[in-house]
Amino acid sequence: MSRECMIRQKKRMVGNNRSHAMNATKRTFEINIQDTSVFSETLGRKIRIRASAAGLRTIDHNGGIDGFVMKRAKTKLHPKLRAIKAEIEKKKAAA
Repeated sequence: MSRECMIRQKKRMVGNNRSHAMNATKRTFEINIQDTSVFSETLGRKIRIRASAAGLRTIDHNGGIDGFVMKRAKTKLHPKLRAIKAEIEKKKAAA
């Protein structure tokens, strides 16, 4: 699995360690990724996601996973979340 946030789509960055002598050695800056599940009120079930800590705050800010997914354009969502958006739209249309 890639270390990418499904919400904010952030990935690891690459940079240098610098010693006092200014020698450069490559290193990676990892994101704080969490395997978690969030509850979808519309679907009535939990959805498994890989999100950064900042991504989880973004979900809370948008009123849960349903609010986040519905506010984003389909092209800007992670491919795994596109299917969730389709399910939510279908469920809301039926209700």
